Amino acid sequence: MPEAPRRAAAKRSLRSRLLVRVLLPLAATWSIGSAVAFSLSWALAGRAFDRLLLDDAYVIAASVVERDGTLQLALTQHEVGTILFDREDKESFAVVDAAGHVIASNLDFAALPAAVLADGKVFHEAIVEGDRVRIATLRGQGTRPFAVVVAQTTHARTTLLLGLLARSLLPQVALLLLLGWVLWRQIRRELTPLGELQRALERRHSSDLDPITGEPGSSDVEKLRDAVNALLARVGLGVQAQREFAGNVAHDLRTPLAGIRALAEYGLAQTDPLLWRRQLERIVESESRASRLVDQLLALALADEARDSVKLAPLRVDELVRDVVVAFVGRADAAGVDLEAEGLDAPVVAMASPTLLEGILTNLIDNALRYGSGGTPATLQVAVERRAGRVRISVTDTGPGLDPQQRERIVERWAQGSAGVQLGAGVGLGLAIASRYAALMNGTLTLDAGPHGRGLCATFDLVEVAAAPLTEASAAATSTTGHAAAMPAD
Repeated sequence: MPEAPRRAAAKRSLRSRLLVRVLLPLAATWSIGSAVAFSLSWALAGRAFDRLLLDDAYVIAASVVERDGTLQLALTQHEVGTILFDREDKESFAVVDAAGHVIASNLDFAALPAAVLADGKVFHEAIVEGDRVRIATLRGQGTRPFAVVVAQTTHARTTLLLGLLARSLLPQVALLLLLGWVLWRQIRRELTPLGELQRALERRHSSDLDPITGEPGSSDVEKLRDAVNALLARVGLGVQAQREFAGNVAHDLRTPLAGIRALAEYGLAQTDPLLWRRQLERIVESESRASRLVDQLLALALADEARDSVKLAPLRVDELVRDVVVAFVGRADAAGVDLEAEGLDAPVVAMASPTLLEGILTNLIDNALRYGSGGTPATLQVAVERRAGRVRISVTDTGPGLDPQQRERIVERWAQGSAGVQLGAGVGLGLAIASRYAALMNGTLTLDAGPHGRGLCATFDLVEVAAAPLTEASAAATSTTGHAAAMPAD
């Protein structure tokens, strides 16, 4: 199909396309049904005409008698005319003996095809004196065989054919047109809600992301409206996340950047090389905090935008937890913290995202080393447990912990515990990122007091799956270090 007609066909309205798609099969079915019905009617009518023609031949054959050793027709011309009378068609006959001699006739027997007597068939078609005729041949048996040939023009048959066409075709064409009109009105009425939905979207401002309301009219339009509303909701969440990210960056980076500039200006105003070094060290420290803040803001924005695109797959939780714990061993030793891991001796498989799971563990362990390394002895335990179809992962420290009120709000953005406020480190995003990542994996981050009410225990659950052999994609995902692992925790 050429490109231009294809584009033109694609631009036709849905209303006209539906009408064509419905009417064309209907018209084809109607045509086939009408042809079959007409053929059957014509065949039955033809059999009736042939039966009458053959009855006339029987009457004439019954009047053929043998007199003085010859065959004769015992009917007068008037009687023959009465038998062969027809209002519309001209009917002729001939009686022929076995030798082919005409005994009686009112037609030009020589004009008939030779097959009329030769092939043994009862009925034939021929052209006689410019008229199409139907011929019936009746062969008499006995000591003196003969044949009666009756020929009749087909005017009545043609008239009947035209009458059948007129009486069957015209009403059905009218019904088809009426059906097309009814379908057009019904399709237009059913598609009215779709047009209203289109106009509602056209009238929308680009900033208007409120759900579309109104009566859908049908379940299909309702599903389309719900899909559009769901898309608007997702777009709204993405826009909100972008606005929050832009606002957070503009607000929270202003202070560290201003501090870095002040440190640099102060250092440039001095001439002591030792003072320059101290200022550069403070600039590096401030830049590190600003970089960590940017990474956390990016991680939080990623979590906000990934709520509908996260794909969970079977993951070897024990291997990933072991890798993360090993990565923190050096830092724990430097801080004098005994870092322990439990439940990693047997394979544990759960539905998870390696990127998100690594991000949660990184933030929780980093927070525990930063704020929960108090106590004597200072310990940090990462445990993996299997409980009733769930995989529970916990990070427990021996630090000062949090009171119940702080535990409820600490997972919110920009919320810090008392230890963080005292140390003047962090901005209160680490646990918010961990909580959001846990929610994306259908889990919940829970903060409780540690054993004997000492320290803090952060836990979250994953859905366990049978420890079957992992697919290549899952195995590759298990060994891949995700983006979240690079996000410094709070």
